[in-house]
Amino acid sequence: MIYKSLLKPLLFQLQPETAHHFTFNTLKILFKIPFAKAIAASIFCIEDKKLEREVFGLKFKNPVGLAAGLDKDAKLYDELSAFGFGFIEIGTVTPVAQAGNEKPRMFRLPFDNALINRMGFNNEGVVAVANRLRKRNKNVIIGGNIGKNKITSNENAISDYEICFNVLFDVVDYFVVNVSSPNTPGLRALQDKEPLTNLLNHLQHLNHQKVKPKPILLKIAPDLTNEQLDEIIEIVITTKLAGIVATNTTVSRENLKTEKNIVETCGAGGLSGKPLTTRSTEVIKYIANKSDKKFAIIGVGGIHSPADAIEKLNAGADLIQLYTGFIYEGPSLAKMICKELINMK
Repeated sequence: MIYKSLLKPLLFQLQPETAHHFTFNTLKILFKIPFAKAIAASIFCIEDKKLEREVFGLKFKNPVGLAAGLDKDAKLYDELSAFGFGFIEIGTVTPVAQAGNEKPRMFRLPFDNALINRMGFNNEGVVAVANRLRKRNKNVIIGGNIGKNKITSNENAISDYEICFNVLFDVVDYFVVNVSSPNTPGLRALQDKEPLTNLLNHLQHLNHQKVKPKPILLKIAPDLTNEQLDEIIEIVITTKLAGIVATNTTVSRENLKTEKNIVETCGAGGLSGKPLTTRSTEVIKYIANKSDKKFAIIGVGGIHSPADAIEKLNAGADLIQLYTGFIYEGPSLAKMICKELINMK
């Protein structure tokens, strides 16, 4: 495969964030060539009725999505849709543009097929993102992942989420409330019962004032205990959310193959990729069983192969998302998963 044998070794010579911007800029240029998107789609996209899913009132052409974080500012969602994704989640976006944490803030752990990032919700602000999405191709399902600015206190967090919700409402198909990133100080405290219930009730109140409400989901950390997961399930049911995205990155550094001193050099941040595979699946299975599947689950975390994807779906996920697996395995991963799902039917 060209990606693994040629492109990936070259890209991995660059710093992760540099490689990301280089790839985005290159794709932007290439896709301006006439028929480039059609050619890419013919290579990477599979259309088959067996792949279609109807989840929280939306019809997905396939269950494989791109997770938030890769296209934070909605700059490449149309091009990325040509790589076989059934939906794309942009963000996390905040009301006001912010630079994020100091660089370097993303690190590869190749021996673990993993990444560590402490990006810190770097984005151009919700208005800039919404303006790009107004020109979007309506054939692509877009999720809007929303958060709070770093300087906003948790006491005032609701207003940040409200701003993002209102500005994005007309240009996305569903929302994901991100209170689980480890890279914004104090953010995970919003997963506690009282602040989380207040936040979600407020967003649902705004939602139901609209002519046609949008599905709202909650993205959770993989580091929650079963007792905390029980609380989350209760809150999601009580606030009548459409579902849960399980899971975000982990702060755990257990069972890594990479030498401990190298991991420590990377410093703080969320770990994603293969080391997260088992834990995210455990969380999905626990939520699905405990909730009696009363709401939808989007499974994300350590999906690097069709087998990983099927494991997530069998555990109770209705849809899945790729991020680190897409970087390590390449642009054909979504297609490989879809082919395997067709063969299973």
